[in-house]
Amino acid sequence: MSKIPLTVTGAEKLRAELHHLKTVERPAVISAIAEARAHGDLSENAEYDAAKERQSFIEGRIAELEGKLANAQIIDPKLLDAEGNVVFGATVDLEDLETGQKVTYQIVGDDEADLRQGKISISSPIARALIGKFPGDVAEVQAPGGVREYEILDVRYI
Repeated sequence: MSKIPLTVTGAEKLRAELHHLKTVERPAVISAIAEARAHGDLSENAEYDAAKERQSFIEGRIAELEGKLANAQIIDPKLLDAEGNVVFGATVDLEDLETGQKVTYQIVGDDEADLRQGKISISSPIARALIGKFPGDVAEVQAPGGVREYEILDVRYI
């Protein structure tokens, strides 16, 4: 499996979710299965079926998180010295050349992306267009409504 890029914050969130699943969710679903099993006939026991399905989901998510963390390449943006170049983990200030609207995005891993928090996935079209550029450069992004142009105003590693 290839390395999965994550910021330090993203890795911490995945570890916290994994810890929660193992210490809270897993024991709770085991108790629910035991309680449903105590109700008798399992063939027509909806509570048992629901608890087993939930257990399957939790175990699958635990395995997924453990795999991602095992293959994670954790990158601390504060330690980057990319000389103003847009790289993974960088926070980029942009101006839409058509509308004049200014936005700020941090380029993060797929699991960390959250547009409401200004975090875009490294595999998104806009991040791919920004990678390797410097302040003052114009990035052309293929959007559903056509090509959009963004001028890079500043690149920070925070």
